[in-house]
Amino acid sequence: MSDMMSTADAPRSPGRPRSLRADEAIIEATLDLLAEGSTTEALSIEAIAARAGVGKATIYRRWAGKDALLLDALRRLKGVLPQPEGHSIRDDLILLVGAIGKNVDPRAAKIMPCLVPEVNRSPDHFQLYQNIIAPRRQLMREVLRRGIDEGTLRADIDVEVTMALLTGPMLIQRVLQWNPDLDERTLPEQVVDTVLKGLRAH
Repeated sequence: MSDMMSTADAPRSPGRPRSLRADEAIIEATLDLLAEGSTTEALSIEAIAARAGVGKATIYRRWAGKDALLLDALRRLKGVLPQPEGHSIRDDLILLVGAIGKNVDPRAAKIMPCLVPEVNRSPDHFQLYQNIIAPRRQLMREVLRRGIDEGTLRADIDVEVTMALLTGPMLIQRVLQWNPDLDERTLPEQVVDTVLKGLRAH
């Protein structure tokens, strides 16, 4: 998966403009095929091109290969990164925790759970998943480190373990609907407040 981190276009002939409409059609076709049950392994550039109504060369002018296209498509599915305001550690954490497993695109409910087995059995797909969530994880890491620097949070906390404590409940609830009695609207605040009780500096 050497092309996974690259989303740059392959070389094109000078003066040939990139069509945003074609870009959109290709991304949408990729997500539609995944939502309809295609695995990332079975998904082919040929099938994507046919669904998008473009030639394979059009795709290869934009993405180095299928993995680079998948990375962009799944990033689109996840939506834009939440932007912490930086005024309150608690509020910023609630914002980030509330975004975990929450997707505006209804196709995400069909696609994301199906990716779990593929991530578990394929090192390439595991890396693809890591590339998608790494920026989100880094945002939470920065908020927690800011809390330590400001003296709001204890200096001895394990930042990586804390992120797991904050993330796990939202994932298990939104992906697996683990407890139908939990209210997802208030769960981010409840999770953050519960974890912060053990993290606050005295």
